[in-house]
Amino acid sequence: MSVVRDPQSLSSRLARAQFRLSVRVYWEDTDAGGIVFYANYLKFMERARSDWLRSLGLGQERLRTQGHGVFVVSETHVRYLRSARLDDELVVTASLRERGRASLVFDQLVMCGEHVLCEGDIRVGWVQPDAQGQLRPARMPSTIAQALPAPWTESVPGETHGH
Repeated sequence: MSVVRDPQSLSSRLARAQFRLSVRVYWEDTDAGGIVFYANYLKFMERARSDWLRSLGLGQERLRTQGHGVFVVSETHVRYLRSARLDDELVVTASLRERGRASLVFDQLVMCGEHVLCEGDIRVGWVQPDAQGQLRPARMPSTIAQALPAPWTESVPGETHGH
């Protein structure tokens, strides 16, 4: 899990963010007290990853309907730091940290202004249909792997990466 330790490491993580998505908090995102329900942060992160992939020409619906396959979440590590509230405007980042033959690991932040509300390490795996149409883990097609940018690899003082 990436941990925000100081403003310098936060600015380094923001600088290497490969994608940013603005999200407004609506009633449907909150509990009765107007605070964002914890599971909705995962939805916000999903939107950022999906929009990032779409911006690279890898829209998941197109990949699915063309029979290539899709990315599915296989592992999450999420740390909640502050609450978002009704009508907040959030920024959700997505940065590719690792790229394997069949999976990707994203470093993601959910922010409100200068404050990190939530951070997550999200692993997605590539699955594609077998002869019976069942989705099975598989190696990413080379055309998809080539469309992805290189993951960031530099070490930032004060941060740890691991599971």
